[in-house]
Amino acid sequence: MSFVLRESLSLPGDPGKPNEDSFAHADHAALVMDGATMLGDPLMPGASDAAWLAQFGARRLMAHLKDGDAPRDALTHALADAEKSFSALSRRPIREKWETPCASMILAVESDAGLECLWFGDCTALWLQGETCSVIGDAFDKRGEESKNAQRVAQENNLKPAPDLNRPEILSHIRAGRAKVNSGSYWLFGPTTRAAAHVAHKSIKPKSGDLLLLASDGFLALATDYGAYDAKGLMEAARDKGLAALSTQLRAIEDADALGEKFPRFKKSDDSTALLLEII
Repeated sequence: MSFVLRESLSLPGDPGKPNEDSFAHADHAALVMDGATMLGDPLMPGASDAAWLAQFGARRLMAHLKDGDAPRDALTHALADAEKSFSALSRRPIREKWETPCASMILAVESDAGLECLWFGDCTALWLQGETCSVIGDAFDKRGEESKNAQRVAQENNLKPAPDLNRPEILSHIRAGRAKVNSGSYWLFGPTTRAAAHVAHKSIKPKSGDLLLLASDGFLALATDYGAYDAKGLMEAARDKGLAALSTQLRAIEDADALGEKFPRFKKSDDSTALLLEII
């Protein structure tokens, strides 16, 4: 069993800012990683700590898999690499926990059992087998959470629902949530090897001809936030229309609701990444 890449897409939410998503693929593995938006000044070289982590994490995961690591071992080693590099290159020590970069992830790797999927956060895979579509990940289970939170924060602070992370009231709310990452039950990819023990996982047995879509929440918003599709409809649209056409539809929905009045959210558009793979 191996992957054939049918199409890939990765677009920044704002053309003037770094794309903090990343992806990678080989004939036996593929992944999408979504760096959590920075909430302060960068600590690492470059414009964005989130972009650094997503790109670094994707490279190191694929390198360890290429070297023959089992999926969980590759994850542990990639987290250790991130921990070492962050400690060595950071401009100063962390002062507030929310400053630590983190990322959601969906990873699919060929294994003896078929296909092993590992994930953090709301990056998710859709698996199309004939007329059946399965969801692997948490994005659809968390449907509407950001919209509800954005609406609640706006109401509590007497704000319009216009998305703007830089408003002090919104920034403080998001920082408080980010400070809980990699503690308790809320774990993401980040510069700590402890996260490896908390990764979600599922083994599946796809057949030749099945399709697999790996995506960040910014792309999945077409279904999870905006209701343009359900999971199966999104997968079929990716197959029949292509990812580029879906990205145009996604941005058109967001442009038509630039103030967040129909779909309350914390920013107008998010980075959007997807890989459409065929199993052979």
